[in-house]
Amino acid sequence: MQDGVPRPAVSAVCQHADVTATRDQRPAEATLDFLRSAFPPEWREPALGHEAVAAWEADSGVVLPEPYRTFIAEISNGSGLGPAEDGGLQPLGWLPASWPDLGLRRPAEPFPLQAAWHWEDDETADPEDPRIDAAFNDGSIVLGSEDGQLFWLLLTTGPRRGEVWMVSDVGAVPTPGDNAWGFEEWVRRWHTGTGW
Repeated sequence: MQDGVPRPAVSAVCQHADVTATRDQRPAEATLDFLRSAFPPEWREPALGHEAVAAWEADSGVVLPEPYRTFIAEISNGSGLGPAEDGGLQPLGWLPASWPDLGLRRPAEPFPLQAAWHWEDDETADPEDPRIDAAFNDGSIVLGSEDGQLFWLLLTTGPRRGEVWMVSDVGAVPTPGDNAWGFEEWVRRWHTGTGW
């Protein structure tokens, strides 16, 4: 318990409690109202509830960033209609069918990048570079996919926590650029048709 607010336990295997135990303030009601309006009820998966989200966080050793955390707890744990062109918004912990098998996902580990990295154009990177697997697997959850091989990530750790990035076989970039969007703005761009 911190500041009188109960905190989920952090996994004993987590080495990054200072980063992963960050708890954001509850989103403003205007933000939650927008997210409700963006996802019609008939397209929503059942919300998880705060206890189930806290249990996932305890098992994973990371606290999810807001407003995504409250969205999946109270509004919808994924949606067949929504951002991520291929199948909509993934439920928490799910992976698109086209996700590459690069090993175990570790959302509590530090996300390895602080800036865009196009490893395809980096002469110092080779296909076995461990930073590539880390960009796919560490410090994020998968929101969905585009065109089969482009994946939207929500960063869960590090200085860029809460940002939406895109990762593919050629690199990883914050979306739409260095001033990356958070979950709400990412949904808003899809919902209003203003694009990525």
